[in-house]
Amino acid sequence: MMNNRRKFLRDTAAGLCWPLLMTSAAAAAPSPRPRPKVAAIFTVLRFRSHAYNILENFLGPYYFNGQLIDPGVDVVALYADQFPSDDMARDVSQRLGIPLYPTIAAAMCCGSNKLSVDAALLIGEHGDYPYNALGQHLYPRKRFFDEAVAVMERDNRFVPVFNDKHFSYRWDWAREMFDTARRHRFPLMGGSSVPLAMRAPQLDLPENPHIEEAVAIHGGGLESYDFHALEVLQSIVESRHQGETGIRQVQLLYGDAFQRARNEGRWSTALVEAAMQAEQQLGAKRQPFPKAGVFAATRKYEPPARPKGDYAISLLYNDGLRATALKLGSGSDRWNFACRLRGESDIRATAFFNGPWGNRCLFKALSHAIQRMFIEQREPYPAERTLLTTGVVEAVMHSYRDRGQAIRTPHLDINYTARDWSALRETGKTWEVITVDTPQPTKFAPRPYTALRREKE
Repeated sequence: MMNNRRKFLRDTAAGLCWPLLMTSAAAAAPSPRPRPKVAAIFTVLRFRSHAYNILENFLGPYYFNGQLIDPGVDVVALYADQFPSDDMARDVSQRLGIPLYPTIAAAMCCGSNKLSVDAALLIGEHGDYPYNALGQHLYPRKRFFDEAVAVMERDNRFVPVFNDKHFSYRWDWAREMFDTARRHRFPLMGGSSVPLAMRAPQLDLPENPHIEEAVAIHGGGLESYDFHALEVLQSIVESRHQGETGIRQVQLLYGDAFQRARNEGRWSTALVEAAMQAEQQLGAKRQPFPKAGVFAATRKYEPPARPKGDYAISLLYNDGLRATALKLGSGSDRWNFACRLRGESDIRATAFFNGPWGNRCLFKALSHAIQRMFIEQREPYPAERTLLTTGVVEAVMHSYRDRGQAIRTPHLDINYTARDWSALRETGKTWEVITVDTPQPTKFAPRPYTALRREKE
């Protein structure tokens, strides 16, 4: 009966907290490690929202590096903060048999009076939330974190937490979240999906490289896409020979200031050209973004004005490293990087390919990394990386409010040592299985891992 129950939970990806009846023989037999039970706590669930893109890889099998992967965890509880007109949360809960709870505490407890899950999946992106005077989008990531951790603290049991993207729009809240995880000794993961993407050409720096200068390039918007470019940048430069030493100054350069800085050589045009050339050489094909029915709900809060045209985020690290994150052109699929190492005349450059379905594809590798953390109880890469990029994003918004003034950042004196996480990166093998001709599912209908594996075989 134990085996039948496990097979049912694996095949349905529901994993409800039901009582287990076992014979004495089954009880005596050795059993594999239980699959972690996960509470999924999100702002909204609608087509191609972050909750959609992550949960489709948690509630059914997905491809990673060309292999069909069983998530290895069971989502047993849902919490949705908002229900727009195109909401899918209620329907998904009913069809898949996963309870949708009215509060985060109830989801963490599966409706009981004690912590009943082994991990918290916090997805605080998308939804209709206001902006503050700095122009920051006030996503409730800190509230999600606090309410989940409150249950852990009450029961004195702590489980891994994933927090989608940067920890919070406020630095003091982000620091508190990080410190709370360290104090209670539970794994914490956040950050961008882009660093896990396929790199073309392949880019792996030598051990302990002496990086003299680096650039990362995107084509999206202030704050939201800046964060991804900063994570791409940080995920590579953190491996330099002295380890990460922190950042002492951040400055947003836009308008005339951007043109002057470029003419004055504030960043290397050769690095920018190499990074853009890598994108051109990639020549990847993607399906057009499916506009129909996407984010159709009426919005109460509209984003504030943003810088027009190209801009740059200039970073000065404590060890003297110069780095720049640039927004060039317009397009959500642009993720490029280039750097120069001491003693080398050639520039090392790469483009990050998201996949034939655009940024939706990035969440396959990200979901895999999250699941490994939930199963292994270990951060896949240091949470200090995302703490640092979170602080940079906030400093960028202060610089924007102050009309491009340089912002001193003594609080970003963050030191840590990188470790090898290359096994979590997509190699591109998946895009030999999922191609630009593969129809993109538009209904949230994950299927059991075993059924799809049999079909594949």
